[in-house]
This record gives sequence, C-alpha cells and structure tokens, in this order.
Amino acid sequence: MPYRAILAVTLLLGLAPGRTHAQPGTLDLTPYLRQDVYERVKISPDGAHYAVTVPLEDRTVLVVVRRSDLQPTTKILGRKDSAVDGFWWASNERVVVSMAHKYGSRDQPIAIGELHAVNVDGTQARLLASPYGVDEAPGIVARYKVQLEQAVYMLDPLVDDPRNILVYSMPLKSDPYIAIEKLDIYNRRRVLVAAAPVRRADFVADAQGQVRFAHGADADNMAKLFYRDARGAEWRLVNDERASGHRVFPLGLSADGATAYLQVERDTGPDAVVAWNPHGAGFTELLRDPAVDPYRILYDLDGHTPIGASFMTDRVRNRFFDEDAPAARFYRSLEKAFGTDAVHMTSATADGRLVLLYVWSDRNNGDYFLFDTARRSAARVFSRREWFVPDAVPASKYVRFQARDGMALHGYLTEPLAAADGPRPMVVLPHGGPFGVFDGWSFDDDAQILAAAGYAVLRVNYRGSGNYGRAYMRAGLQEWGGRMQDDLTDATAWAIGQGIADASRICIYGASYGGYAALMGVAREPDLYRCAVGYVGVYDLELMHRAASSRSRSGRTWALEWMGARDTLAARSPTRLAGRIKAPVFLAAGGTDERAPIEHSQRMEKALRKAGVPVETLYFPNEGHGFYTEAHRREYYTRLLDFLARHLGGATAQR
Repeated sequence: MPYRAILAVTLLLGLAPGRTHAQPGTLDLTPYLRQDVYERVKISPDGAHYAVTVPLEDRTVLVVVRRSDLQPTTKILGRKDSAVDGFWWASNERVVVSMAHKYGSRDQPIAIGELHAVNVDGTQARLLASPYGVDEAPGIVARYKVQLEQAVYMLDPLVDDPRNILVYSMPLKSDPYIAIEKLDIYNRRRVLVAAAPVRRADFVADAQGQVRFAHGADADNMAKLFYRDARGAEWRLVNDERASGHRVFPLGLSADGATAYLQVERDTGPDAVVAWNPHGAGFTELLRDPAVDPYRILYDLDGHTPIGASFMTDRVRNRFFDEDAPAARFYRSLEKAFGTDAVHMTSATADGRLVLLYVWSDRNNGDYFLFDTARRSAARVFSRREWFVPDAVPASKYVRFQARDGMALHGYLTEPLAAADGPRPMVVLPHGGPFGVFDGWSFDDDAQILAAAGYAVLRVNYRGSGNYGRAYMRAGLQEWGGRMQDDLTDATAWAIGQGIADASRICIYGASYGGYAALMGVAREPDLYRCAVGYVGVYDLELMHRAASSRSRSGRTWALEWMGARDTLAARSPTRLAGRIKAPVFLAAGGTDERAPIEHSQRMEKALRKAGVPVETLYFPNEGHGFYTEAHRREYYTRLLDFLARHLGGATAQR
C-alpha cells in the first residue's frame, strides 16, 4: 500500500510509522516486533470503501478507508484487550462489527456477543447489542449491569435488506439454547425468527437469508446437525455423533438452495466435502484429499455459495466441485498469475466487477490485491508487512516421518537462508492447543526469528493436531505427556537421522501447550535436549483439569475425555517431574493470563529450584497469554535468543 495511505491511517489512530537500522553481527528484532500494518480487508458492495482491521499494541481497530484516495473516514475503537472478531458490509453506507476479548498476543480471540455499527462517514454510530447492556442514547455507549444480558452474534448481513441483519442471541449461562433474531442496525429493534433445536448451536443461512442448518452439542459434547427447508419449517436431525460416530458440519447451499454442502468426518483419514440433497438419499463425495482436511472453503462472488476447498500441505492448493464453473476458471487464472502463493477472494462488489484478493505464502505475511474483472488487471492496495521481502526470508518445507508406532506425522522445517550443508543447532517448536490446532505452511514469527538467528526450526503436528482427520486428532485423547510427547521425541530423532540437527545442540521451546511439551520433553528425555523454554505454559495438569471442570458441564466432560481422570495427571505434570530434568530452563509468563495462569509457571519454577535445576524467569504482572507491550516483547525475545545462544551457539539480539 502506498506510504501516504499508511501514514493517513496511522495518524488517524495516533500512531507513527517505525524505522529500523540493522547492525552487523547481531539479529535486529525490530522487523519481527512491528505490528502488522493491516490484517483483514473487505470492499464495500459499491466499491467506494474498504473496511480494514488494524492491530494496535493492546487491541484491534476497524477503520473505513475511501477507495478513491485511500484516506480513512471513520473507525471503531474498542476497549483495552478488545479485538475485531468479524465485520460485514450490511449496506453501501454501513458496517457492522463483532467484538472479542483477547488477553494476550498468544490468546485466541473470544467473541463477547457485542455488535457495533457505523456509517462510512462516521455518523449513526451505535452499539447494537452487548451483554453489558445498551443505552438508548445515541452513540456507542454501554451501560454495565450487575446481571449480564444476552450475547448477540452476527449470522448473516442480509444483502437484500440494507436495514436489517440476522443474528443469534445466547443467554449467558452454561450450555444454553440460542434464539435467531432479525436486528435493525439503525434502531436496534429485534424480532424473533426461530429457536435452536440443540444447545450451543451455530447456524448457516442460504443466499436468501433463510436459516437452514443448526449445528451444536449438549453437555455430553456429542455434536448434532439439524436441517429445515425454510423459515417456520420443522427442524429434522441429519446427524447425531453419538449414533454415527462422527461429526458433520454445514458449509452452505447452492445458489438455488436445492443442494447442501457438508464437511463429513471419516473413521480413518481426512474429512470429505460432500453434496447432500435434503429430499434425496445419502451423500455424494465431491472432494477429499489423501492427507489433509479442507483448509478453507471457497465461495462464489456472492460470498454464500460454496464452490470448492483449499488444502494445505507443502503449499495451498485449490480444488473445485466443477472446474468449468466461472468462479473456478477465475481462480485458475489467478493461480497462474500468482504462482505458488495462496490466493483467495475476501469480498467483491455487488456487480462482481471488483474482487479483493488475499495473497500469501510461507515467506509472505500477506498482500491484498484489487482485481478488476473487466480490465483483467490487479493492483496491490494493502500489505500486512511490506518490509519483509519474500525472497529474503527462508521457506518452510513440509516434512513427513513416522512415529515409533508407525503413525504418519507431519510438520514444517524452516532452516536459515542459504545455510551451509550439514547438521546445525535446532529448536523443536511444538504448537499450542493442543487439540485441533496445527502448524501450517505460513509465515511464522517464531520460526523466522529462530532461523534468522542460525537455527533449524522443526514445527511438529503431533497426534491430537487438526488438519489430518478425526482419527489423527482423537489419537491424542488422554495422551498429554504420553504418545503426543513421544511424537516430538521421534521427530527430533528423525531430524538427527536426516543430518538436519546436530544431536548435541537441540533445544525445545513452546508456548501454552507447547510450553508444557517443552518441559515434559526435558523431563522424559533428559539427555536429548540441551535446554527448554516454556512461554505462558501449563505445567500442573491437576490445576488445569480443576479449572476446566468448574466452568460448565461440557467443560467437565471435555476435561475427562481429553485429559483423563484428575487422579491420573500428577505423573504427567512437569511440576511433579522436576527431579528428572537436567537441562537449563527459561520460563516466561504474564500475571493476568487467564488461559494459562502464572501460577503454573511459579509452581514450575519452585519445583525446578528445589531440584537444583538452573532456571531463569521473566514475569510481567500486567501481561496476559503472550506479551502485548512492544518493550516486553523485545525483552522476551532478547532474553530468549540470549538463552539459546548460551546453549546452542546462535545469534543474540541487537541491543
């Protein structure tokens, strides 16, 4: 994006663009610590404006930008620790925003059921709904209540109705039933449309705004899928996980509403995308990859009609239900233009002339291009991190290997750019989650920093990870510290055997569950790793089990199913295994972390000191699940590189 436009947006938000100056012999952290300039972008139906999310240090803002001169016209700015969960063009003049809480840089945003709306010129700003209450006075004003109201979430912008949107409202209680309503985005009036047939439901509407699918689960966490023909029709059960043994997810319907598209789990291998005739019999399989689940569903220019899916392995590949369909041919022409980069449409004008494309790869953090379908030309309009030149950063190579029990494992290897042949120091980097989350072919900040410091970086999708089917994920059931940990050990042995890693210079580092896996790694394999780093980790599984069980009946069910009985967890908690650890440890945590409370790190530190294990710590009392503040992130990564350099010999941070 042109510098003048970046400057205009940053001035609107009270920011100043940064400058960096590298010094020889050390790693300059500044390019990695700078916030993305932009995150997500959508074009208005008439093509006159963009809606853009802009990350700040402790929150995310939505900015409306005029397309003609790329000047900002208004913004929606939430409270500290707020994030934009989603945003939609409800009409040419009005944007609706769903807000979320995000308590830390490693935290996943959690939508709070709060909707805002504003016109592109900044007028008619309204807080449409909030569990904290809404005043009737004009403006975005919340009236905080002792007893919270319902949380309200966007379901469909109703493109043919510029005054109303479709929402679902959820009572703030354990495992609730949810109501579907029509909401006036100017005066906040809500009209009941339907009730859900299952607790904790999500919904899918057709192109006409009729709610057709409800997908949810009761306290037993057994998923159910319901379908109805139209508004007012009876819900009928399509799939019950307790009976079928698998889950089925609704993706959308054909333009005429006659065919439904579903994602279906299989007993073995990855999920399939199927077509289903609600008045016929059985499913027709359309797409299924031999290795991975659908990564993203691709939609037609209307944003409603599924046309295919993307699959991620060594790159992202698109496949379509009908290769001769206009949208499929359009995608194929884009793929020729952008090569191996991934590309998908984020939005389009109502007439289909202008299409906003997102283009990204493992070496490119993401660019937005505006494609003119009449002129057959594209121009880059926004870039998330234009200071990174793709050819100047290392690629991430997709790797496969076998666990000791024969299970195929997947991962990504990032090595220093133009590195010499032969074994080198390596960092094993397990992801958080753990269940359903996965590392992918993407620009990963940690992997890029460590590779730039001279390390090979191995990200492993151990059993329990997402993207490889139901059986792969459920293979992690109650395997905290067990087979999931064995997978990381086996991945490390594979890297040594392949001549990638120097067996005498390997550390293991992770955040959240990854921090747990790092400490379990040095406890179970005390001679394999030279050091371990746990960032905002969980280390006492009994403490975690108790917290999860106290939230709701479904939370208690999850803890028992996925973690195991509480009295079995002591033997799999690093806090109880400190006496086995030989390698030095670095722990970092935030005092306001709700996902992995700092008590976990403090207990781990105490156990390590009692066992005589060298341990270093970095605690910030006002940080959450991952550090937000630039100064704190700089201190963390400076300490991390210094710690690794002392044990592996890589670069330290520029000071």
